Amino acid sequence: MSGLIAVSLGNALAFYDLVIFSYFAPQIGRAIFPEGHDGSQLLLSLGTFGVGFLTRPLGAIVIGRIGDRRGRKPAMLLSFALAGLAVLGQALVPPYAVIGLAAPALMILWRLLLGFAIGGEVGASTAFLVEAAPEMRRGLVVSLQFATQDFAVLISGITGFLLASLLSDAQLTAWGWRAAMLVGCAVVPFGLWVRASLSETLHATHPDEPTTPGAERPGYALRITILAFVITASATVANYGLSYLNVYAQTVLKLPVKEAFSATILFGVAAVTFDLVGGLASDRFGRKPVMITGMALLGLSLIPGFWLINAYPRLLMLSAVSFWLSIWNALGPAAAVVGYTEALPKQARASGLGLAYALGVAVFGGTTQLIVAWLSRSVGDPIAPAYYMLAMVLAGIAAMTMLPETAPIRRKRGP
Repeated sequence: MSGLIAVSLGNALAFYDLVIFSYFAPQIGRAIFPEGHDGSQLLLSLGTFGVGFLTRPLGAIVIGRIGDRRGRKPAMLLSFALAGLAVLGQALVPPYAVIGLAAPALMILWRLLLGFAIGGEVGASTAFLVEAAPEMRRGLVVSLQFATQDFAVLISGITGFLLASLLSDAQLTAWGWRAAMLVGCAVVPFGLWVRASLSETLHATHPDEPTTPGAERPGYALRITILAFVITASATVANYGLSYLNVYAQTVLKLPVKEAFSATILFGVAAVTFDLVGGLASDRFGRKPVMITGMALLGLSLIPGFWLINAYPRLLMLSAVSFWLSIWNALGPAAAVVGYTEALPKQARASGLGLAYALGVAVFGGTTQLIVAWLSRSVGDPIAPAYYMLAMVLAGIAAMTMLPETAPIRRKRGP
C-alpha cells in the first residue's frame, strides 16, 4: 500500500503545478508578458496555461504505448522525470523585463513539455493502481490518486495563502509565484526513488481481473474510450471551472488575494476528503451510482452557488460555496476512472485511458478558464460560467449511464 500511495503522491506534482500556475495567473502574466490593455496579461497567461494541454494527446500516445508494451513502471518513471524538469524550468524563466519575448517563448516550451509528461502519466499510473489493488478495494486505491491530486490543490492553496499574507503584490509578481513552483520540485527525487522500486503489473497474472460482457466484440475498446473521453471532458470543465474561483474572486468579486486563497484551502479540504469517500462508496455500492450521484448534485448546485457568491461577495459565502461544490465535484471522479479503466482490456489500458484523458483535458481543460474568463468579462452575466459548466456536466451524466458496471460487488449481485 505504501508503494501505491507513493505513486499517487508522485502524480500530484503535475497537478500542483497546474493549480499554482492557474492561481498565480495574474502575477505570472505581469512578470512574463508585455504590458497591454486592461486584462491582456491575464488572458495571455491563461492562454499559456492552455497551450500545455495541446501536447497531452501526444504524451498519451508515446508514453502510453511504452506503458502497454514495456510496462507501467518505465512509463511512470519517464513521465515523472519530464514533469519535474518542466516545473523547474518554468520557475526559472527570467521575466519579460530582462529577456523580452524570449520569456513567454520559454514558458510556452516548458508548458508543452509538462503537458506531454502529464499526458503519459495518467494512463500508466492509473492502470498500475487498478492492477496492483485488491479486487474489492480498487475504488479506494484509485481514489488515492485523486485525493493526492486534490491534496496538491490544498497545498497550493496554503502556499498561496501564506505567500499572499507575507508578500506584497509586487513581490508575488517578482518571485512569489516562482517560490510556489519550486516547492513542488521537492517531491521529484523521492517520487523517482519510490517508482524505481515498484514491481511491474503489466505482465502479472491477476486472478481477480474483471471480465465485462461484450468486451470481445469489435469496437468495444473504442466505445469505452469515447465514453471515457466525454466523462473526462465533463469533469475537466467542472474541475477547472471551479479551480478558477480563486481568480474569479479576485477579478469579478473584487476580493483581496488573501481571501481568495483562504477559500481555496477549504475547497482542497473538501476535495481530499470526498475523493476518498467516493472511492470507498464505489466499492460498496458500485461505480455508476456514485459517479452519477456526484455529478447530478454538482449540476444542481452550480447556478445557485454562483448566484450566492455574486449576491453576497464575502469571504464566508465564497468559502461555503467553494466547500459545497467541491464535495460533489470530488465524489464521482474516482468511481468514473476506475470504472472505465476496469472496462478497458488490459493491453489497451495505459494508451486508451491516457488518450481519452489527454484529449478530454486538451480540448476542454486548456480552454475552460479562458472561456470562463471571457464569459465573466463579455456576457454581462456573472453567473454565465455556471451555465457552461452545467451543460458539460449534463453531457458527462449521459455518458456515465452508458458505461458498463464493473464494481465486483455489483457484478456478483447482478444488475
